[in-house]
Amino acid sequence: MISPAMKIAITGTHPSGKSTFLQSLEQELNDMGLRIHRIGDFAPRAQGLGFPILTQHTYESTLWIMAECLRCEAEASLQNDVILVDRPVIDALGYLHAALQVSVRTIDSRRSGELMTIVKADIPDYDILIRTAVDTDIAVGEGRDSDAAFRVEAASSIERLVNQIEPKALILTSGNRDKIVERVLESVRSRLLTLRPQ
Repeated sequence: MISPAMKIAITGTHPSGKSTFLQSLEQELNDMGLRIHRIGDFAPRAQGLGFPILTQHTYESTLWIMAECLRCEAEASLQNDVILVDRPVIDALGYLHAALQVSVRTIDSRRSGELMTIVKADIPDYDILIRTAVDTDIAVGEGRDSDAAFRVEAASSIERLVNQIEPKALILTSGNRDKIVERVLESVRSRLLTLRPQ
């Protein structure tokens, strides 16, 4: 195994093409013979435990999602060449900001600062961060949250955080998926494959 694992994260609201992008990227990476681990959306698991999500997100639900994401990333780094993170910790904070905005709530500054500190410390660990641009013309799939106003607010909150913390993040749109996939693959080849023992 090549160490350390390369970490690629994609952030953004739903639906914005994250899953389709990751499927394409994962197939290409598998074809390169790399060990891939994909970390998914933690919100359904949080909800299953009883944490409020979406417009009712709280400090506690956000902190649990962040901690679980970080735990899974750390474990995945032990056995894999590339870790694909669908919704890194910055998403959890973006969704909390959106939830507080639409539900007219606040949390105290200490807790807010704590969550921001976690995000600022975590984002530099990603070799590549990709932010999706939400397309409101894309229909929300069955079983997904259909609150369009909240989806737009969440997208805006995530965009503001990404611009503040990692302004050089790649931007994925509905029209440039193949180009972004290729850019990521070039980075992987440069970073990982040149380190393989001959």
